[in-house]
Amino acid sequence: MGRPTTKADLLAAASANYEKLNILISGLTERELAMPFDFSGDTKKKEAHWNRDKNLRDILIHLYEWHQLLLHWVAANQNGDQKPFIPKPYNWKTYGAMNVELWNKHQKTSLEDARSMLEESHAEIMKLADSFTNEELFSKGVYAWAGGSALGSYFVSTTASHYEWAMKKIRAHKKNCAGG
Repeated sequence: MGRPTTKADLLAAASANYEKLNILISGLTERELAMPFDFSGDTKKKEAHWNRDKNLRDILIHLYEWHQLLLHWVAANQNGDQKPFIPKPYNWKTYGAMNVELWNKHQKTSLEDARSMLEESHAEIMKLADSFTNEELFSKGVYAWAGGSALGSYFVSTTASHYEWAMKKIRAHKKNCAGG
């Protein structure tokens, strides 16, 4: 399936990828959970996140925190408090530093807490997405605060697409644990 362009596709893709992510996680061995993520040996993995996240908790917290960005952004703007999606002092050019700050914030968060936080935020995101009409989600210009994008694109990015990112990273870790 391509990138969702309707409310029905968004809800289906977000649900399906969340379920796939949970199935992948449930299949991790104790060794895979205990071994730190290390992608330093793969020169193709140049993006900062390959070095940032050291374990499953880090990935789950990253997903959770991006859910929080979306939830707070939508709520603020619906209440007339115009805010950008990426909170100040960050922007789309500097959000990597924000991700590091979010990573630092959760270094004492347990894996169990990260799992429950993500489960709860996923449910909140799905409920919020469902509260909008298809037109509100996928017609450009409905919400000035969404910039030139459709609101639904933010939901796709923080759910279905982000879950794909997480699964890719977990699969790469599993491959590393198996010896390449």
